[in-house]
Amino acid sequence: MADTPPGSPLPPSPAAPPAPAAPPEGEAPRMPLRRLGWRRFLALAGVVLLIAACAVFMVFTLGQSLGAQALLIGVVAAILPVPVLVACFLWLDRYEPEPLKYLIFCFAWGAFVSTAASLTVNDFAANRFADWGLPSALTGVLVAPFIEELTKALGPILLLVFRRREWSGITDGLVYCGLAAVGFAMVENILYLGGLGYASGADRYGPATGIQQVIAIFILRILLFGFAHPLFTSMTGVGLGIASRTADRRIRVLAPIGGLLLAMMLHGTWNLLPTLTQATGEAMIMLYGFLGLMVPVFFGTVGLALWLRAWEGRLTERVLPDYVRAGWLSPPEVAALSSLGRRHAARSWARRVAGDAGVRAMRGYQSAATRLALLRDGALRGLDRKPADQERTAREERELLDAITAYRSFFVGRDPQAPAGVWDGSRYHLRFPDGTQRPVDAPDEPVVPIPVVLAPAPVPVGYAPPGWPGPRSAPPWPPTHP
Repeated sequence: MADTPPGSPLPPSPAAPPAPAAPPEGEAPRMPLRRLGWRRFLALAGVVLLIAACAVFMVFTLGQSLGAQALLIGVVAAILPVPVLVACFLWLDRYEPEPLKYLIFCFAWGAFVSTAASLTVNDFAANRFADWGLPSALTGVLVAPFIEELTKALGPILLLVFRRREWSGITDGLVYCGLAAVGFAMVENILYLGGLGYASGADRYGPATGIQQVIAIFILRILLFGFAHPLFTSMTGVGLGIASRTADRRIRVLAPIGGLLLAMMLHGTWNLLPTLTQATGEAMIMLYGFLGLMVPVFFGTVGLALWLRAWEGRLTERVLPDYVRAGWLSPPEVAALSSLGRRHAARSWARRVAGDAGVRAMRGYQSAATRLALLRDGALRGLDRKPADQERTAREERELLDAITAYRSFFVGRDPQAPAGVWDGSRYHLRFPDGTQRPVDAPDEPVVPIPVVLAPAPVPVGYAPPGWPGPRSAPPWPPTHP
């Protein structure tokens, strides 16, 4: 890794550069925090109150409908798969983990706000269909897909509108929308497991039958088809992710609409399969629909998510070389961010040379460098159209670069096995064991890590220093190649 001490841009003297002074004891530096103004406070309070009100409404409604015992059994059974599903989405988001508060917001929005709105609308539609002499199954085919997918998506849409900088692309869309869908499915499963499962069985044949029905519904609805809601809403997540990284206003509007419509159609088709099976008595309709439609879509979506995760994980390799040429970073630093394996190796190295404080600093450094790459990528894509947004980007760039320098001071120059040298933005100036010192070009495959010292700290990339190659076009979005 590297340090950015003051000094001359000339090559170093034959003497090896001294290791930087040890940072003060205590916690590693933290990223700058945003101030919570009164407007943000009121908006946050309003969202919290809305979610809390919907949670109270759902608990009261389900308790009144199912009874206390059935509600408790339904809650316990419905919560069991949640940690597994949440862990899958968190694993998908390891390169640039989203703030925990936004993940909790999406989950809570789907669990309470979306379910409260959907339950109200679905009950209203079912009553109207009954008044008109139409089958209640139409609610699941025509109404439920529309209102459920719309309300699940509203939470992530609010994040996109008011916190666009927290979106790094399609992967974030899959994570935010997936967590909203997991929350929705959890509460919906309480209704099925506690009502259709335990309550109906216990009322007819006793508690033992109720437990048997809970197990049967758990196997059928959760173990076999538990991916359904996250799969539907992931279509909306793809559209929102595309919209988050494009400067074209038409795509910003059309991509989320297209993803939402696709989610509704997929959801409606899924609900139509059991309806047709029940109406015709042909069980093969459900089997063919499951194997011919849902399974291919599921594996296709999983494959897309894994490919996008790798593509977006290499964002640092595509964007941060700008900072290498400008003298802010050295090639090994960029290489050390290019994969999860290399990031883990860098943290292990930091622990060896600087202890626990070095590990914490390396985690902060990796997070700041990834955010810097996202910020630079957004600028290259033209996401900041207003002068105020461009000024904010320049300010955040400077803050991130300062944070990277502070994090680096915890572990740079502390490895006695590493060569002494300086990176000047184009080549190394290394001191060899025989005492000689000469410039060396950077290898095509950087050795990770080489904790060299940087030449004098330049101005941030956004300020276009002398000799800066200038902005280049961003890679296509959505990606056309890995």
